[in-house]
Amino acid sequence: MVEALAHRSVGQVLLALALCTLVAIRRRHPDFALWAGAGVAFVQLAYGRNVHTSDLALLVLGYGAAAFGKPWTSRAALALGFVSGPLAFVAFSTGPLERWQDMVASAIASTPFVLSWLLGRFTSIRRAYYLELEDRAARLERERDAQAKVAVAAERARIARELHDVVAHNVSVMIVQADGASYVMDSSPEQAREALGTIAATGRQALAEMRRLLGLLRSEESSGEYVPQPGVEQLPDLLEQVRSAGLPVQFSVEGEPRPLPRGVELTAYRIVQEALTNARKHGGPAASATVRIRFEDGDLAMVIEDDGRGASAELVHAGGEDGFGHGLIGMRERVGMVGGSLDAGPRAGGGFRIEAVLPLGSAR
Repeated sequence: MVEALAHRSVGQVLLALALCTLVAIRRRHPDFALWAGAGVAFVQLAYGRNVHTSDLALLVLGYGAAAFGKPWTSRAALALGFVSGPLAFVAFSTGPLERWQDMVASAIASTPFVLSWLLGRFTSIRRAYYLELEDRAARLERERDAQAKVAVAAERARIARELHDVVAHNVSVMIVQADGASYVMDSSPEQAREALGTIAATGRQALAEMRRLLGLLRSEESSGEYVPQPGVEQLPDLLEQVRSAGLPVQFSVEGEPRPLPRGVELTAYRIVQEALTNARKHGGPAASATVRIRFEDGDLAMVIEDDGRGASAELVHAGGEDGFGHGLIGMRERVGMVGGSLDAGPRAGGGFRIEAVLPLGSAR
């Protein structure tokens, strides 16, 4: 009798150690823990005749299988939970299940195992939900970073276009005036003085626009409008500046002028500025230009042409060493940003022609 009790005590200790070990590894190895725990339980059902406190570990193993195990392990844990009550009732009772009360009692005995499985399943669903939220947050952060990089690249391209237009136009005017002033310095001091005045005024204008662009680069929350940006109304001043630099320009406006969207205003001004700069630089000393603007119902049509030397189609598309062709790229980018169209190329009778159509939309 004493020897049997000793063997039973040793078995209970080994059973408790085995279940505790499985509980300790249930999160790292939930599948193995479940099946090993089921094996221990079946051994107990086969050779034992009572319930031990360590059997509560089986509830934890069922929970772990539902929360951290593979899908098939979770389903197996649910099935074992349903049959645990009837199996325990048969193993520990004195007779077979005959009355409906016995069947109800066996089903109730399965309730703790099923509830532990449901709790583990809820934990698994919640973990999956949190992982999905983290993944979605990570995707949104990546998309936000990508959008920020695209916005930065677009802003840099816009500032680069502005710098090109400002520098190319104003510096070319200053060079022409400086050359003229040096040529007539001795013979006609008044003309030289006028040329120097034009250089100073052009330099101030270039400096003001350069400061605005530098402000865009330095400010983290720049609106892009530190000073009023040029538009169609400033074209007469631009043409007068070009004429003073030695390029005769005829200007005409057709249709009824009306307020334009800010983007169209700036685009129209920059197209005329770049076209006249190219005509002055590449048209030759005897070149002249014509600027025609036509206000239509829904568009602003522009034609800028000169009768100078022009340029070949290959040079227009490939660009030259002095940057010719890059201004046309900037024009196309500007026109594309406002949804318009641009056609540029050599004229049949000599010279160069640029035609742009800018949709007006609603003035802002």
